[in-house]
Amino acid sequence: MLIDCCRARNFPKGALIIMSEITFQDLALADPIQRALKAKGYTTPSPIQAQAIPVLLEGHDLIACAQTGTGKTAAFALPVLDGFARNPRKPFRRGVRCLILTPTRELAVQVTESFKTYGEGLGLKIGMVFGGVSEKPQIKALYGGLDVLVATVGRLLDLKQQGHVDISQVDTFILDEADRMLDMGFIRDIRKIAAAIPQQRHTLLFSATMAPEIRIAPQGTTAENIDQHVLFVKKADKQNLLIDLVQEHQDNSQNKELSLIFSRTKHGAKNLAKKLCSVGIEADSLHGNKSQNARQNTLDMYKRGDVRVLVATDVAARGIDVKNITLVINFDLPMESEAYVHRIGRTARAGESGKALSFCSEDEVALLREVEKLIKRKVPIYDHDYHAAHIEHHHTSGAPAQKPKQGGGGGGGGGNRGPRQGGGGGRRGGQGGGGGRPKPKSDSRPSGGFQKAAGAPRSNRSRGRNR
Repeated sequence: MLIDCCRARNFPKGALIIMSEITFQDLALADPIQRALKAKGYTTPSPIQAQAIPVLLEGHDLIACAQTGTGKTAAFALPVLDGFARNPRKPFRRGVRCLILTPTRELAVQVTESFKTYGEGLGLKIGMVFGGVSEKPQIKALYGGLDVLVATVGRLLDLKQQGHVDISQVDTFILDEADRMLDMGFIRDIRKIAAAIPQQRHTLLFSATMAPEIRIAPQGTTAENIDQHVLFVKKADKQNLLIDLVQEHQDNSQNKELSLIFSRTKHGAKNLAKKLCSVGIEADSLHGNKSQNARQNTLDMYKRGDVRVLVATDVAARGIDVKNITLVINFDLPMESEAYVHRIGRTARAGESGKALSFCSEDEVALLREVEKLIKRKVPIYDHDYHAAHIEHHHTSGAPAQKPKQGGGGGGGGGNRGPRQGGGGGRRGGQGGGGGRPKPKSDSRPSGGFQKAAGAPRSNRSRGRNR
């Protein structure tokens, strides 16, 4: 069965549900799970949960597509846990009852935490395995058997080949972010795993987008409560523009509000975080060159608000469920348009609102066109002090454009700006330091978007004009 919640009004025939009349109490979930939901303050299921849970409780296989931040993990975790509650069975040595594959370590951690939260009163053995850390603790956890195993593909196959895990009696097989695993070239490994588990099983595929190999229903839509804009800017001006936007956001938001910036490369993410720190903005980076422990420590600091700005590669686009992210900036547009949906889906989660700003330089026009084709809408233009009218014209004219080479981006350019406290490095009107260009003349377009702090210099250029 297929459920597509990517469009709020596009429910399958026969599955129309009046969301305001459905509560978790109406769903036939076991009492321990109901108590866990009540303890977390959850009363009303999201559309994907309201549609998927009854289907899964009846034992059907399912392909589900829903926007990021709509509760996909709970949509499959709750019925799986309900099955354990109603059919308790001790796992055998090195055995696994429910196997969940994820494309990234971060997503594996998030899914595991969700299962532990919702299944707190069931006494289940829940574990995870992924690369980048020592195998020994994972092997020890597997020895006694697990009810639920969340795994990345590579580490699971390594441990299976060594004889540390037995998946021959898996009864529920779940691919979370299935399209991403196909994009990353895991199809052969997934087939190896699928061949090693029983053919008579419960199979679930969940994602926010669907790759061409498994795409059936409309997909690629973004949440309506995300305020999306594109900023046309020369590559050399990107860093200065980023600094202005992040500072503007911090000056006019509450202390707990967070910003997430995406760079196309690991090197670019690291350099951008350093640049932000050099001008007095607390920032850190998250990318594949960091060890798993370092990545987890960075995430923990970000969740606590100790670091309010995180610069990441696409490793963070899925699997990071952090509250209070109210601003996402695509410093570099992604090479694959589907990644745009997952990136901006880090904000406006669980019904909240958020802003997503995407920089577009001359060599990214083709990428922007692919994004607009995927989401089936034009991204509104956001005016700023570095607006590059010739890039905007290139995009809107329909003139040919080529995609940038793989791995480019993240370098940023920009003038040398000194620390924000104590002067130095100002680009506005060339005062307070070298390397800046004069502020462009103002225009009379309508205003909107972020506002400058009281007394701070600002231009009269509008923010977020719609075309």
